[in-house]
Amino acid sequence: MTESPRSIAESDIKLPPGADRERFSGYGVMGMPFASGHYLALRHFPASSVGAGYDAVWYRNPAGEWVIYSSVAPEASCARYFSAALVDARVADISVTWTGPSAFTVEVGDDIVWDLELGRSAATAAMTSLGRMMPASWRQRPAVLALMSRVAGPALGVGRVRLSGTSPNGQWFRADPRMLWPVENGRARIGGIDIGPPGPLAEQAKLGDFWLPQRGMFAVGETYFEPYDATRHQAARPGA
Repeated sequence: MTESPRSIAESDIKLPPGADRERFSGYGVMGMPFASGHYLALRHFPASSVGAGYDAVWYRNPAGEWVIYSSVAPEASCARYFSAALVDARVADISVTWTGPSAFTVEVGDDIVWDLELGRSAATAAMTSLGRMMPASWRQRPAVLALMSRVAGPALGVGRVRLSGTSPNGQWFRADPRMLWPVENGRARIGGIDIGPPGPLAEQAKLGDFWLPQRGMFAVGETYFEPYDATRHQAARPGA
């Protein structure tokens, strides 16, 4: 019997090895564009090598301004790597509530309510099978990640993909999405206002070398970053 996204997401998530890098393990929505120009992404990392596990929601308004909401301080969350591209990094109460085997709701205080339903596709099933078969050490090699990036973009219909590169704050990153599901349905309210149906942005968004997908995509896996060095990397302050 095929495991549901919920059963996999709620399983015991452990931190991968690698003391020479900063590591995170969990699941998230790599990104989801809306035809109105809004954009949302989710990171749910119960396992972190730089502090407590956390939730983070990335939000971009139609003007292209990014804010990252996180359940922990910016120094221990996504803002540690992406704050240079943000207008703000806010600590907030974030909840992720599964409402079915393939459906969940994300809430950020009184600011954001985001409902998602995941589906299946031949492309995501093939990428998931490949991810499960490939040794973990291979999935961290830049050459392998570059090849996977070139294949994933057109195969998944998400636009340009880059699984390795440099973050806005200067650290290198390597993403390892081992299991994938497309977002089949999604609606969101920002400040109580429905932001409309999902749809690709007029121009694909990127933060540093990380390209945000042009359709909703849910992933389970790990992410690795270069350890923070105050002499070479920007601090976790928006616009630093």
